Amino acid sequence: MSSDPTSAESLLNNSDQPATGNLLGAGDPAAFEILNPEGKAPFLLTCDHASRAFPASLAQLGVADWVLERHVACDIGAAELTRALSKRFDAPAVLAGFSRLIIDLNRHPDDPTAFVRVSDGIAIPGNLGLDDAARQSRIDELFTPYHDAIDRRLDRFEADGRVPALVSVHTCAPIFNGATRRWHTGIMWDRDPRLALPLIDALREVDGLCVGDNEPYSGRHPADYTVDVHGEGRGIPCVGIEVRQDLVGSADGLDRWAGILGDALERVFAETADLARRPETRGACE
Repeated sequence: MSSDPTSAESLLNNSDQPATGNLLGAGDPAAFEILNPEGKAPFLLTCDHASRAFPASLAQLGVADWVLERHVACDIGAAELTRALSKRFDAPAVLAGFSRLIIDLNRHPDDPTAFVRVSDGIAIPGNLGLDDAARQSRIDELFTPYHDAIDRRLDRFEADGRVPALVSVHTCAPIFNGATRRWHTGIMWDRDPRLALPLIDALREVDGLCVGDNEPYSGRHPADYTVDVHGEGRGIPCVGIEVRQDLVGSADGLDRWAGILGDALERVFAETADLARRPETRGACE
């Protein structure tokens, strides 16, 4: 399989995909997408909210078409940022294949917000009165395969004798539940500062950027399932990145932010000595 990220940019590793079940039909997209599976970068990219797709069996959970264009359905621009970073760094990436409205892949399935009923004032009819069987189907066919795919990618790093890092890419709405977000980008972390603090420093050197430290979202448990489980759970360097969606709503904006994030990550990986060393035990940032 080619290590060229251009040729592998839209590759689906079908051998990793689960068999179809009660939720997914033969004509539905896959539960996740793998980019650049043989990439040589020292880190794995993930994108939990990459897609606005729905299995045909769920009939869009009863929401109107216009809802799919809103931030409640997916992280607008996050998939494109992930693809650009994957290409720049020759990095493998795992992207979610379905809308976060079905199940939020960055929450524990027992978290009430994993199956959101109302998001930013928009009701999600198909999540009202959800029974245990329906929940379990979404876990088995969407949540578990996605996270298993991340595990397999990280396992491959370790099998090759490399200590990987994990970079989880997100975007956020400029206004949410009536509150305006002033941050252009935010770095989410909990107990592992190895990537987060140098990345914050690098981004804060960019003129005009307002960079959040665990703002507008926090990386503290339990708000960041992917980084908690796959990063901190393995003891590998890990970080979550948020970019405000109005800044990546155009091709020019996406190019600019792929450059900003790419330059900052390149600097961090080049300048941070002994990144693979286990972090000292410490609390989350203040």
